[in-house]
Amino acid sequence: MTAWPPSKAMREQPAFLPMFWREAEEKGIDQFDVILISGDGYVDHPSFAAALVGRVLWDAGYSVGIIAQPGQREDFLRLGKPRLFLGISSGNVDSMVNNLTANLKRRSHDVYSPGGRLLRPDRAAIVYANLAHALFPKVPIVLGGIEASLRRFAHYDYWSDSVRQSILADAPADMIIYGMGERALREVARRLERGEKISEIRDVRGTAVKEEVARWKGREASSDETQIPGFGQVSADKREYARAFALHYQEQDPFHGRRVVQPHPKTVVIQNPPARPLCTEELDRIYELPFQRAAHPSYRESIPALDPVRFSITSHRGCFGSCSFCALTHHQGRIVQSRSMESILREVKRLVEMKGFAGIISDVGGPTANMYSLSSCPRWKSGACPDKLCSADCPTLDKDHSRQVELLRRIREVAGVKKVFISSGIRHDLIMADSSSYLQELCRHHVSGHLKIAPEHVSRSVTLCMNKPPREVLDAFRVRFSDASKAAGREQYILPYLMSGHPGCTVGDMVELAEYLREARLYTEQVQDFTPTPMTVSTAMYYTGLDPFTLKPVHVPKGREKRIQRAMLQYRDPRNYDLVREGLEMAGREDLIGSGRRCLIPARPAAGWGMKREKRRDEREGGKPS
Repeated sequence: MTAWPPSKAMREQPAFLPMFWREAEEKGIDQFDVILISGDGYVDHPSFAAALVGRVLWDAGYSVGIIAQPGQREDFLRLGKPRLFLGISSGNVDSMVNNLTANLKRRSHDVYSPGGRLLRPDRAAIVYANLAHALFPKVPIVLGGIEASLRRFAHYDYWSDSVRQSILADAPADMIIYGMGERALREVARRLERGEKISEIRDVRGTAVKEEVARWKGREASSDETQIPGFGQVSADKREYARAFALHYQEQDPFHGRRVVQPHPKTVVIQNPPARPLCTEELDRIYELPFQRAAHPSYRESIPALDPVRFSITSHRGCFGSCSFCALTHHQGRIVQSRSMESILREVKRLVEMKGFAGIISDVGGPTANMYSLSSCPRWKSGACPDKLCSADCPTLDKDHSRQVELLRRIREVAGVKKVFISSGIRHDLIMADSSSYLQELCRHHVSGHLKIAPEHVSRSVTLCMNKPPREVLDAFRVRFSDASKAAGREQYILPYLMSGHPGCTVGDMVELAEYLREARLYTEQVQDFTPTPMTVSTAMYYTGLDPFTLKPVHVPKGREKRIQRAMLQYRDPRNYDLVREGLEMAGREDLIGSGRRCLIPARPAAGWGMKREKRRDEREGGKPS
């Protein structure tokens, strides 16, 4: 498969996509083909969705303008009326996740906005679509990005504690482009330019569309589609919600997935099969577009989200890990798609020449850094296994890291590169299943003091619910990592991501995790409290209290128990003393209250007791908190 040709005469890529009409005039544009509206500030970097899809459309021959974080009517009118369509996204994150904490408290900072200011409305995609439709009623509206993509079916909404309709039923939009939408965007643009109406474009992979209920009734079901319980059923019956989730989850493979139909009171939502994975040549072309890796020059304040990723490199997409709390299965998919080594090296050489580059590449990776080039599972040629999830135990899964070892070595050899770090996190279970020198290379050259891994928990019942590897794999990895760090002559530590409050997790399980942290002399100051986000297996469990695939009951911590579980991860913090003590008593583990070495907390919090004292004790005894 070769990279796509432009649909009309290729336009020269601008330094920045236009945000203002004067920039359009300078480029001889009297009307934009496409205007993208985003909840993020405009940063011309491949990690920012508006920049990525905007440059892909420009590369295909279409002029593209960007309206970033519109706040009033005049902002929507700034670039005029687009010739083909308006593309609307809440930005790189779901606006509700971005604006509110897991405790439903309003956040004070938005890293995707200039100066970190709060400029994004709640349910941004719906707000933007309503305003755009009122101003341009005849212009097609195409929703995209994580918020729209993961709300394409009826879904549980944690922030309102209710089941909401598909975003297509709530917003005056014509279509959703879900997942990684480059192919679908180009095809929709091409067909609109050819004269088709948006209402006639019904069959593009990677899109969801809607149909009038009256036109749908009486129609015979097709063999290439599956109808799932409708909004009325899933909002009234949790068992039907779980069943609907399992049905559409099984259709998210780009090779054997079928269309999914879900009736709503005033419309019928139809998800077409997912887009086929991009080939290496297509990925290379996308990531070699001339991104400036900078915020638009009109900004007078920096956009904080740019700093940690400015000199990072995306090496691949997709993740076959299928963690229950992650929505990547419904977004990037399970099939890993990797760039060529030569393309990545060309990008590194461009970074070296960029202003501000100090010789440090902050990351080379994707959803999981060490899945680069692990895409040779023979079954992936016709889709991922429909009856089981990928794991490090699978004999047909490629677990050879030698290609990534070679890639990192070659990057280090580029003149001007001083350090190459891996900061996007790794799957430690894949390393344990591989006999290559990857971990040794990692510890010698690519760890900046701490290595991020995500075991999330150690209790067997919880890791099963999360679809994460068991504690024994973590134990073995810790030993191997320690040995590799010593052999490299470096003092390095593991930074484990851990989660509290996940479905299937009890207070007793959190006590087990706290004991593990104490014995391993690990400590985490950042606690990830499970937040139910749309279209994850874990959210289906949280709302229904059922495993959606077996319909068996699952314990769901809520309310005070959820607070206790969170406190248990930071049992050394004096502010958590009362909650931790209550949790230990609830679990029948009063033996962990007292003055003994095995105890988590004292019988009474004496003056001076707390986190700093405990850290100093660990350091004296040879450990160090991470």
